[in-house]
Amino acid sequence: MDASARVLLVEDDATVADVVSQYLVRSGFAVTHVGEGMAAVSAARALEPDILVLDLMLPGIDGLEVCRRVRADRQVPIIMLTALGAESDRVLGLEVGADDYITKPFSPRELVLRVQSVLRRSRPLEPAPTEPERLLDADLVVDRAARRATRGGRELSLTTREFDLLAFLMSHPGQAFSRSDLLEQVWGWSFGDQSTVTVHVRRLREKVERAPAEPSRLVTVWGVGYRWDSGT
Repeated sequence: MDASARVLLVEDDATVADVVSQYLVRSGFAVTHVGEGMAAVSAARALEPDILVLDLMLPGIDGLEVCRRVRADRQVPIIMLTALGAESDRVLGLEVGADDYITKPFSPRELVLRVQSVLRRSRPLEPAPTEPERLLDADLVVDRAARRATRGGRELSLTTREFDLLAFLMSHPGQAFSRSDLLEQVWGWSFGDQSTVTVHVRRLREKVERAPAEPSRLVTVWGVGYRWDSGT
């Protein structure tokens, strides 16, 4: 992992922050820690980190509001830490733009692996020789190398996972994938909360469909999962 990768750790529990920081530093990351919501927003603007590891429950403004404000400035990847186990709480974190989440208690090693995975996917990469660099579907253009997507000439504001999901589905038009397939292919998880996929599909439809409530591109295949229908 690139030793220059900068992690902004936002965690109000000093013990958790210390342990996580040590694991991240030993893995080659430069870590800045803050313990309060408004400080996190200011630090994200000043430091321009490569990734945020963001606790949900914070003094001042909470992690959801931090996520909203940071997302308004730039598309930095965000991993959310939450002690709230309810699916609705996890979904809400994804809805406001988190790329990934980990529920407390968690293994610091798992967190390091998640950080590495999200960063790896967020950085511009050359497509494999057998894969086209640009994916086209009517007014929708996805540039894999630049990690840039436009619709009707306007750039889409996509999170890391939204871009990955869009590029994967567009590169397999007409093929149906289950949510577990997409978790493995896009997220790199062999298991996990499949509502993660559902939320990202809903968010992506809002950005690529003319009528998100009646999708014609990213369609539901009942009893299976989702399929990309090109040429719409």
